[in-house]
Amino acid sequence: METQEFIPLNVLCSQYGVEMSFVSSLQQFGLIEIVTVNEAECIPVNQLKETEKLIRLHDELEINLQGIDVVSHMLHRMQEMQNEILMLQNRLLLYEDNE
Repeated sequence: METQEFIPLNVLCSQYGVEMSFVSSLQQFGLIEIVTVNEAECIPVNQLKETEKLIRLHDELEINLQGIDVVSHMLHRMQEMQNEILMLQNRLLLYEDNE
């Protein structure tokens, strides 16, 4: 059984200087997952990097939630495409080595 660590939202918001409503909006857009642990709303630690990225998009680039949603989906799609290119390159190398 895998144990997962969580960060309370109040700690996250105070550390990054964001409003709880912003984090809740990220959840409503499906960009992060918020879970309740011991009656406190938290995010899983494994989502911290993604959450930090979304906060930076909002704060540093002043991108609104709709824009963050679009950028996030584009970045995920680019990552999927890079993984597919790597897989195809590896497959091509396999065929080239067999010649």
